[in-house]
Amino acid sequence: MTPHPVSETPSQDLETGINQLATIGRLLDHPELARVYVYICYYGPVTRPEIKAALEIPKTIVYDHVETLETLGIVTLAGERPVEVTAEPVRITTDGTVVTPTILHAVALQEVDEDISYFVERHGVGKLAAAVRQAGLHYAGQITQRMAADPLEISTGEAVSIILALKPALAVGREYDPYFDVIFPEIADDIEFEGEFDVSTPRPNTD
Repeated sequence: MTPHPVSETPSQDLETGINQLATIGRLLDHPELARVYVYICYYGPVTRPEIKAALEIPKTIVYDHVETLETLGIVTLAGERPVEVTAEPVRITTDGTVVTPTILHAVALQEVDEDISYFVERHGVGKLAAAVRQAGLHYAGQITQRMAADPLEISTGEAVSIILALKPALAVGREYDPYFDVIFPEIADDIEFEGEFDVSTPRPNTD
């Protein structure tokens, strides 16, 4: 998904672009929905029981979220029981801000990580996206956790906490997000992690 779709008329371009922005906005505002989307995006095709088991979300909620994502046009259902669900990786750039599955995974982590939930409550999703960029710089070996505090305009303690908490989003994104290098155009290849992470990982197991 890009903000520059090929269509027949400028009005269709505008309609498609607005619809994409609305879809991204829906995911940014609903962390649990974003978490289901990212899981499908990274590991699909998957079945709804697999989503339920991996993310430990009630069956009815999983079905509701998959239906919502299908309505938004970013997942597709195929086959008969068990129905397999696949997702289109989203990418949208507006006013210099890039949203890809890695950013959406960071947003989704609010559901399972108190540090990220607190950070968003205190500073908002926009600041969280900025923190993802700083986390990338840290895990590429360019800055320390404490050095992220000034550009983010947060305390040193908050910087250390959020950089650590974002580790699963970057570790999994590095492997599965096809647009990871769009967020980190110059350092994507330098970002490396040890240990196992997946979308169900609530927070890192190692420092």
